[in-house]
Amino acid sequence: MGTLSRLERGRVRLLGAGGSATAAVAMVVAVALIAGHAPPAAARPAPDVCRRSAKAAFASCKSEAHTDELLAGGICANDPDPAAQKTCLDDAAATAKDFRQSCEEQKALRKAVCDKLGPAPYTPVVDSAHFPNPTTIDNDLFPLIPGTMFVYEGQTSEGFEHVEFLVTHKTKTILNIDCVEVHDTRKLDNKIAEDTRDWFAQDAAGNVWYFGENTAVLEGGLPVDLAGSWTGGVDGAQPGFVMEANPAIGDFYRQEYFLGEAEDLAEVKSLTANETVQYVPGQCSNDCLETEESSPLAPGDVEHKFYKHGIGNTLTIDFAVDPPERSELVNVVTNVMTE
Repeated sequence: MGTLSRLERGRVRLLGAGGSATAAVAMVVAVALIAGHAPPAAARPAPDVCRRSAKAAFASCKSEAHTDELLAGGICANDPDPAAQKTCLDDAAATAKDFRQSCEEQKALRKAVCDKLGPAPYTPVVDSAHFPNPTTIDNDLFPLIPGTMFVYEGQTSEGFEHVEFLVTHKTKTILNIDCVEVHDTRKLDNKIAEDTRDWFAQDAAGNVWYFGENTAVLEGGLPVDLAGSWTGGVDGAQPGFVMEANPAIGDFYRQEYFLGEAEDLAEVKSLTANETVQYVPGQCSNDCLETEESSPLAPGDVEHKFYKHGIGNTLTIDFAVDPPERSELVNVVTNVMTE
């Protein structure tokens, strides 16, 4: 999520460096004007917006860590037991230290992303003319036919995971593009842990875009965390690719961009991956796409996803834990009644 030389092959990239362009996507670079007598344009270096954003996110992260530590200190001070108060303050200091370390790791990851994508702003142009039939998502590696439910299962450290990825008949208009709504539910030991609505659309070249999500983490059936929710065009959030029309090894792209909330990235690792899953038609026999997904917001969290032609995502391997955890496609149900 290319270079101009690949345009004629129909490949669209969302390389935030702005180095790529296609009939479907253009990168807009905003140049800040300097008041007064500016030197000739050729003499002015383009601003490194990517690193500027990374620096701002780092400052915000450190500020949040400091604020949390101050608040925790106030709570500790209210404990009349001196020994308990000291323990509370020590715990708060340790938590703040870990928080600041995470901020440093996020900063390093964002800088690495900027090295790959370049200095330009990430502002993919979304033009309805490039989405003639956005709700017809027939990309061979990520087909979304309304009424289809993909079922995934796997054992995790949190419990037995059961995921239902249901392509509904509902649509949502985002950035003037009609998007297909997917209802994604995750259960742990038969209790709903996450409930998410995702919105996707396909452009004329066959790339599937990710336009937003509304996600809720649940405990006891009640939502306790909405972090990660975003909608393209709202508060600076930008859409990205969930699947390219013509993936090539080494492609590196944003799947979503909402600084501090949603910053998932993907890189194409293989076009001939081999993996076995429970759903036999979905098994990879040296014919699957393999991508690596990561996010600066979650240092150390890396997932590899496998996509089978004609089916879609068949396997996710989470390398954030040891041993890695697998979420395998176990069934595909068609003609499901949806809202």
